Amino acid sequence: MLSVVTAASLAISACSFLSKTSQPVSASYACGQLDIAVSGTDDSDLISIDYLDRRILLKPEVSASGALYVAPGDDQTRFWSKGEKATLTVKGQTYPECLQPGDLEMPFEARGNEPFWHATLEGGELLITRPFEEQGTRRVPVEVKTANRHGRTFVATLADLPITLTVARQLCDDSMSGAQYPAQVRLQVGDDEFRGCGGDRQRLLRGAIWVVEDLAGAGIIDRSRITIEFLEGNRIAGRASCNRYTGTYELRGEGMAIGPLVSTRMACAPALMNQEERFLNLLDQVSSVRIGQQGQLLLSTPGGESIRAFQSDHDSP
Repeated sequence: MLSVVTAASLAISACSFLSKTSQPVSASYACGQLDIAVSGTDDSDLISIDYLDRRILLKPEVSASGALYVAPGDDQTRFWSKGEKATLTVKGQTYPECLQPGDLEMPFEARGNEPFWHATLEGGELLITRPFEEQGTRRVPVEVKTANRHGRTFVATLADLPITLTVARQLCDDSMSGAQYPAQVRLQVGDDEFRGCGGDRQRLLRGAIWVVEDLAGAGIIDRSRITIEFLEGNRIAGRASCNRYTGTYELRGEGMAIGPLVSTRMACAPALMNQEERFLNLLDQVSSVRIGQQGQLLLSTPGGESIRAFQSDHDSP
């Protein structure tokens, strides 16, 4: 596993890109569900990005801010970084913001129930709706107290009361709606402690190629392949067995709506075509989404039928 470096390792000026770097560059990021390792050496300007079973090489380019690397002959494949955050685009597809272990997307939103509270971290400030004060939002300066690969702890003061917001990168189920979030959050206001969830729900879905292993309890045909990808712009796409399909999706509270869907019209063996029809019919009816204890994607219909999928370990949609 490649080591994680400080933010300064990748925040190199544009001028230094045009000459050889004097120190190796290495960092690990999570781009939603896609884990990548970035590395470089002091005897080459190129960097490599490893993910799944693939490696891409990129060369430095001039950037007004941060560090920009582009694939030779393919300007639609690029990696840009600044501090602990980065953006990866492969053949025109941009992945969710890439974060080093424990880092948070900004703005970062958290919420809890019974009593209701809401907090937003952005630009060195904490916007907080305190428990039992649902009508008023306060804005206070915030500082990072601890930072590690598991999350962050922030501290602030409001009306002489100490506030601590602790964020852990662990799957969280909202106690009221049942919606899932990528982070568990603990809010302490004075002597009182409250629990909740936070983060961008899209990060639980995007960045992975989900390979379907079961359709409504019936499995799938041996050596056939059905995939699901959640893409930027609320697009969904993949392989339906024989044909490729695409469409849109929307997260609604704890639920999900998918469609309309369209697909190519190639003909395959009757068994594959039947499986494809069954999959697309189920996908079009999906009303809820969950991540299971084993990391599996569970898409369910109102009638109780489900699609179960796991993340692919190779880059083949």
